[in-house]
Parts: sequence; structure tokens; C-alpha cells
Amino acid sequence: MKRNKFIASILAFASVPLLSFSPIKNAFQRKEKGFKVSSREGRIHGHIKLKGVNSNVLDVKISGTDTNGNLAIFEQTSLSPGRGTPLHIHPAQDEIFYVIDGSYHFKVGEELFDLTVGDSIFLPRNVPHAWTQVSEKGTMTVTLQPAGKLESFFLTMSTLDHEPSMEEVAKIFAANEMQVVGPPLKIN
Repeated sequence: MKRNKFIASILAFASVPLLSFSPIKNAFQRKEKGFKVSSREGRIHGHIKLKGVNSNVLDVKISGTDTNGNLAIFEQTSLSPGRGTPLHIHPAQDEIFYVIDGSYHFKVGEELFDLTVGDSIFLPRNVPHAWTQVSEKGTMTVTLQPAGKLESFFLTMSTLDHEPSMEEVAKIFAANEMQVVGPPLKIN
């Protein structure tokens, strides 16, 4: 009988480290209070001023750290007409864009879409996609589920002190769980 209790206590003790990686622990780490983030404000990092792919400004509205990696939402102020992202893939995240102001051109798989104020677009994981800013200025919300490392990507791009080569951009994408698979879109 003592042997069974001993084995049971060893198994219980051994399972404690596994609990730290379980969804049960993740549920307890989520924020317990709501919060407000005002328009044109970033909640955690202030305005993230991008360099490289474009010169836009990103504001973190809901960080992956707020949702234990389940969701991230950004507001993007677009200041780079004719520029956008290279064709790329998010292997583990779905992405949704909602246009608040301005106009954009998107490619999702082999399909092309023009978006203006009030339009939204869903970009499924593992499907190559890119977008280019058409209007002089614009604003979009960007939602990722799960959050992935897009916030880290934005922070890395904001710290560059030079215009990166496409090879450097591809490495930064890869370091943040994305894969560049083609050039940026051109506006016709």
C-alpha cells in the first residue's frame, strides 16, 4: 500500500512541470480586466514607425501578451503610397484587414482585390498574400489569430537604421514565423 502511495505522489509531482505548458495554465494568465485604447494610440509600444517594407506607423491595440498568444490587433496608419508587403505566408495565423480610410490592393493566392473604406478581407494561413497602399494615406486594422510573432516583426523593422535588402527582409520575416515567397505587388 505504501508503495502505491509513493508511486502516485511521484507521478503527481512529475506532472507539475507539464502543467506549466498546458492550456489550463494559459487560461489563468489571461487579462482579467478590459481596457480601452484610443484611436491613433499604441497601448504598449507607442507608435511603431516601420522602416524597410514601408514607412507606416503601427499601434498595438491588443497584444498577443494580452491574450496569451491567441489574438493580436493592430491599427496601421499607411504613409507609403505604392508600397506594401512582399508576397508572403503565415504558416500558423489567419489574418484579417479592415480598411478605415484610404484604398489598398491585395493579392490572396491567385486572386486580386481592391479594398476601400469599410471593406475587409480574410487571408487564410498558408495562403500567399501581399498588399499595396493605393491612396496617398490610409488606415487599416490588422487582426491575427493566433497572434504569432507579428508584433516582434514590427518592432524589429522599427529598429533598422538602413533600408534593408530583400534578403535581409526575408530573414526578418523568417525569424518572425513568416516566409517571403515573392515580390511586393505593383499598382497598375
